Amino acid sequence: MKVVKQSWSRSLWIVIACAGLLVSCQKSSQQQGQQKTDQQQPATATKDSTQQQGPVHQAPQPGEATTSTRSTSEQLVPLDIKLPKPMFVGTPTNVAVPNLEKPLGKPRPPFLAPEGTRNVALKRPVTSSDEQPIIGELSLITDGDKEAAEGSFVELGPKLQYVTIDLKGRNTIYAIALWHYHKQPAVYHDVIVQVADDPDFISNVQAVFNNDIDNSSGRGVGKDMSYVETSEGKLIDAKGVQGRYVRLYSRGNTANELNHYIEVEVYGKAVQ
Repeated sequence: MKVVKQSWSRSLWIVIACAGLLVSCQKSSQQQGQQKTDQQQPATATKDSTQQQGPVHQAPQPGEATTSTRSTSEQLVPLDIKLPKPMFVGTPTNVAVPNLEKPLGKPRPPFLAPEGTRNVALKRPVTSSDEQPIIGELSLITDGDKEAAEGSFVELGPKLQYVTIDLKGRNTIYAIALWHYHKQPAVYHDVIVQVADDPDFISNVQAVFNNDIDNSSGRGVGKDMSYVETSEGKLIDAKGVQGRYVRLYSRGNTANELNHYIEVEVYGKAVQ
């Protein structure tokens, strides 16, 4: 009887020991699984975070130079814009034009564009809504002469008029420089600049500048500011738009109802 009791007691201890060992193994397995999950979670979280945020684009830092806002990986260099002789200094006090841009009071900062950018409008043909200008020939607008001298400008009729430049091929356009008539301080109304693929401006029409704030010229409401003509001209960031034809509108000025052009330069590169 004593032998049986001892045998039963030994068996009970063996069962308890096995049960304890099994519980210990299960707990260890759970801990290892939790550690493996914890190690995987940071990688998963990082991947999800990247997918949700997308590529990070840093905001441009303020500086002296103006850069074309079109994204590019090409090396950027300042445009070599030759300026004509100044004819007057300061802003006229008698010009009452809404949304008028204040003068910088110093030379315009350089404009950065991809290396190899050039004036693709030089010597290119020009047409106009006024087929018979009052003064000058349309070819003067792209002849490279920006001086405000007699015989260097074109005078078009009153009301809304435009000139169109054929670049003779599609170009990526980074900037457009425009001189109306800078011999006297004047503000030209409803200055609108568009780029298109066809001479009728039906295909791929893109506006790169528009200061017609009340849509009086019927080309849409513009948000750009009016400005006083100076020898620096108006430099427009074309943001890398592509097209073959460039059209410029105006609707008289603060001195008279006529429209004038001395020179237009289109800085770009041929589309390959």
